[in-house]
Amino acid sequence: MRPRKIQRRKFCRFCADKVEFIDYKNVKLLRSFITERGKIFPSRMTGTCARHQRELSGAIKKARNIALLSFMEK
Repeated sequence: MRPRKIQRRKFCRFCADKVEFIDYKNVKLLRSFITERGKIFPSRMTGTCARHQRELSGAIKKARNIALLSFMEK
């Protein structure tokens, strides 16, 4: 029998800080949720709840459309 790994439960960063809405102009925050290839991290990796994951993806897409974030790093 292998010993089971006990992982610490991931928590939503936005719920813990009681964030009202995710601002698309906060590029520094949004960059931590996308890969260097430009993909949005899934909630199972970041630990965000479903509500904030939807807001986060919308904010990232809005920031990309007005060129605050690039679609892909060079």
